[in-house]
Amino acid sequence: MHCALRLSAVGRRYGIRGPWVLRGVDLAVAPGTLIRIEGANGTGKSTLLRLLARLDAPTEGRVTGRPRTAYVPERFPAALPFTPLGYLTHLGTVHGLSRATARRTAGTWLERFGAGGYADTPMARLSKGSSQKVAVAQSLLGEPELLVLDEAWTGLDAAARAELERAVAERTAAGGAVVFVDHDPARLAGTPDATYTVLDGGLKPRTDGGSSPAGPLTLIVARGPAGGALPPDAARTGATALETAPGGYRLTVPASHSDILLRALLTARPPWHVVRVTPPPDRTPAPDDLAPPPEPGSRP
Repeated sequence: MHCALRLSAVGRRYGIRGPWVLRGVDLAVAPGTLIRIEGANGTGKSTLLRLLARLDAPTEGRVTGRPRTAYVPERFPAALPFTPLGYLTHLGTVHGLSRATARRTAGTWLERFGAGGYADTPMARLSKGSSQKVAVAQSLLGEPELLVLDEAWTGLDAAARAELERAVAERTAAGGAVVFVDHDPARLAGTPDATYTVLDGGLKPRTDGGSSPAGPLTLIVARGPAGGALPPDAARTGATALETAPGGYRLTVPASHSDILLRALLTARPPWHVVRVTPPPDRTPAPDDLAPPPEPGSRP
């Protein structure tokens, strides 16, 4: 079972008489949830994320729960005496993998983020963007129960940014929790379960949840057992679902999450039947896109 994390009346200040950066913060991070943290520069967002990652201790209050946690800072220390492959392989063994498995898993993550070409280059010679790819790869290596991302998309190219969004969807679909800060208001738009703003040292929930759909959406029409609910992994992808007939659903999901949703439907027991997939449209969906899925044996 995945662990949850809770902050109760947490406060943090630096120095015995320093000003409070955060105070009276309450936050529950449940398994399988995606939480966005917003706020102006200097309000304490990074301090909050470091508390969640247990890299910092609160001055007052309590942090309870010990999920297996990974953290990606905005600036990753690139000048480490490793190559990317050597660094990730070492971390894999720390996570309990055999060296051969750790090396294979490390290579897979480097390839996913477009960093395979410099797997054996000394990290001190990598660019900021290349170093950041190694940073996000290391955070995902051990399949964390809590993933904390502090401006982790900064410096990544477009393909790597999209891959990180897919990795976030995979983590939450697998029951892990993700808490992130990003300067782009469109980042993962439509998918967070909750959005909080750091303001005046406190944490304020956004009344709209920060979950209004935005960005390109994929439409998926699927059919499952009559009266059956969506598979849990599908429900955690940020999809909105409209039941159009007994067991028939019209699902909209951010395009970066569509492959995760399809995999959840097709690997469910019993598997769901995917009737139609419509990529992000440049137009309003046509009326037939909104129609219920056809009955078994009927002709389109």
